[in-house]
Amino acid sequence: MLKELGPGLRLTIAFTILTGFLYPAVMTGLSVVIFPRQSKGSLVTVNGKVVGSSLIGQPFAKPEYFHPRPSSAGNGYDASASGGSNLGPTSAKLLHGTTKMDDKKNEVVDFDGIDDRIVHYCVDNGIPYESSVPLDQFKDSQGNLDDVKLIKAFNDDKAPLVFTPKTPIPQDAVTASASGLDPHISPANAEMQAARVAKARNASAEQVKQLISQFTERPDWGFFGEPRVNVLLLNVALDQHFVVLK
Repeated sequence: MLKELGPGLRLTIAFTILTGFLYPAVMTGLSVVIFPRQSKGSLVTVNGKVVGSSLIGQPFAKPEYFHPRPSSAGNGYDASASGGSNLGPTSAKLLHGTTKMDDKKNEVVDFDGIDDRIVHYCVDNGIPYESSVPLDQFKDSQGNLDDVKLIKAFNDDKAPLVFTPKTPIPQDAVTASASGLDPHISPANAEMQAARVAKARNASAEQVKQLISQFTERPDWGFFGEPRVNVLLLNVALDQHFVVLK
């Protein structure tokens, strides 16, 4: 029996060293030499400070920045909880959103929904729309849209709120990716945000659109995927080219 165990034990030790130590060490070393930036997470630095990764989406909400795709990863853009909403295209929750009661018995947003995102996208970017009810009645005392009121209006069985943009909205502007961490948006989405960004930075829309064109990535190898714009890299370039209008 020991004769049979000996060769097996030696092979186990040999392959453990080969595949468990030597091979990973060689591959890691080669990746650092051949792809130094990618092997370290494709980190983006500004003035010596890491501001993110070009591979991972992050939230941008200020008007002077381009906004990313919505995210369902954790509480949003959580790299430790990558994932989508897993809601189907006919889901009322996905379309209209839902609310819930928090620990203090206040009604808050549980899931915003595509309809609510469309309203914000249109209002934020000055896109013309038609609404069955004036949006003023959904604003709080500071003049901001109240998402709880909007979601409840969209879910009203008797007289649901009907909100229709007069210009088609890019799908990636109001839907999340499967990972919730997509760092890119479509060129169409970026161009629709250009006027807002330009106004906040005291620049012309044409200047901002030229920057969008500069940072538009073509399909890989010319035919894999679609043209796309990396939100983080574009926003870093904005800060380098234009000041924020105070």
